[in-house]
Amino acid sequence: MSMSVGREFITVTLFERLGGAAGIRRIVDGAIAAHLCNPVIRERFVPYEDRPEYVEEVKQHTCDFFAAGAGGPDNYRGRSMAEAHRGMNINAAEYEAASDDILKTMSALNYDSTSCKTVREILRSLEKDILHK
Repeated sequence: MSMSVGREFITVTLFERLGGAAGIRRIVDGAIAAHLCNPVIRERFVPYEDRPEYVEEVKQHTCDFFAAGAGGPDNYRGRSMAEAHRGMNINAAEYEAASDDILKTMSALNYDSTSCKTVREILRSLEKDILHK
């Protein structure tokens, strides 16, 4: 997204539109909470409820991945999406449920429709790397 300021154009990244690292953290925290309530994918997350240090590590990797993909700092040093989801055999319904949780979280946090649409497109682009791996 670009804005005109006088004769200059300022490009605003998705990272900035989402509120930077703090905004992305709110999305990730909300999405993980939603996953734990979502009957389609809840069982994948329940085993980690008693491992808060592991959940925190996953959240941080997710935030770093999300930030790097949204035009923020490239601090992601984790595995690729295909590697991270290998052996999980995630099906289309589960992927859709997780994606919906992210987008519903963004909506609840009052993100604009353009940012939500961009995130939806990013999620669609990642689907092939995650399904049935």
